[in-house]
Amino acid sequence: MKILIDINHPAHVHFFKNLYWLFEKEGREVIVTASKKEMAFELLNKYNISFIDLGSYGNSVIQKAFNVPVMAYKMRKIIKKYQPDILMGIASSRICHGAIGLKKKTFVFTDTEHAKEQIALFKPFATKIFTPDCFLNDLGPKQIRYPGYHELAYLHPNWFTPNPDVLHEIGLNENDKFFILRFVSWKASHDLGQRGLSYKEKLDLVRLLTDFGKVIITSEKKLESELEPFRLNVEPQKIHDLLFYAALYIGEGGTMATEAACLGTPSIFISSLNAGTFTELQHKYDMLYSFNNSKYALNKINELLKKNDLKSEWYLKRKKLLFDKIDVIPYLRNICLNH
Repeated sequence: MKILIDINHPAHVHFFKNLYWLFEKEGREVIVTASKKEMAFELLNKYNISFIDLGSYGNSVIQKAFNVPVMAYKMRKIIKKYQPDILMGIASSRICHGAIGLKKKTFVFTDTEHAKEQIALFKPFATKIFTPDCFLNDLGPKQIRYPGYHELAYLHPNWFTPNPDVLHEIGLNENDKFFILRFVSWKASHDLGQRGLSYKEKLDLVRLLTDFGKVIITSEKKLESELEPFRLNVEPQKIHDLLFYAALYIGEGGTMATEAACLGTPSIFISSLNAGTFTELQHKYDMLYSFNNSKYALNKINELLKKNDLKSEWYLKRKKLLFDKIDVIPYLRNICLNH
């Protein structure tokens, strides 16, 4: 059995890396394709995962629309050359379009309800569509729901052990209180018309938090001069170690908001976006709080900052979460072996 894994975002690298290593250990042939998006190539290289470079979709809506068929054509050539039995990707329309008429199985994963354009592109052509069981939308008979989150493919304790060494790299230890802020570029196709924090709101947030501990910012775009000194300066694969030890995560990044919660770190998500994962983590597990208004977010942040046993409280919440959810990697493996 030969498997193709398609990557179009740094988070996709994390989602598939353990499956890749597991299959590699078992002697199975895995082909990885990747398009250039943020730190995706850098992560693949850091993890010593060989990949076929598909190039970039570009930044503008016009460029991305133009490159949809271009990427499908590139993928089709790769499928014909390597003849994989199964193609897997997160919201990957190009594996579905590239495989049309070639009798290949395409398994697409998604947890992003508002990515309507992406879903419309892959839904008619995918063999199966896998979503967390908290996914809000019904995608029809191809949809298979599973009791997990994408983030548990790499942050489940069976696969992730936090390394405190990264704290020393930035002059901290395990007893120091620090906060991670995440700002996004809002350039993804599913981000059109959405919004997060204004510059003033970001400044207000930083000024509030600096009275309680160190502030670390990770950002997809260039930061304003007053915020730049807070930018994180560690290798991208180490962000999950930092998230584990952080006192609080606050940001516009939905993936990182979920990652923080899965690691037992209180998570504040400030965005106009919503998803079933956020809703479940907020209302069932009380681990993540989603706001589209910074005023209400700041009220919640102030409330959490007053608690002394915050991490201990979230440790217990995480235990319940992990009891309810599956280790996603064995699930992915079984999908492939029992297709």
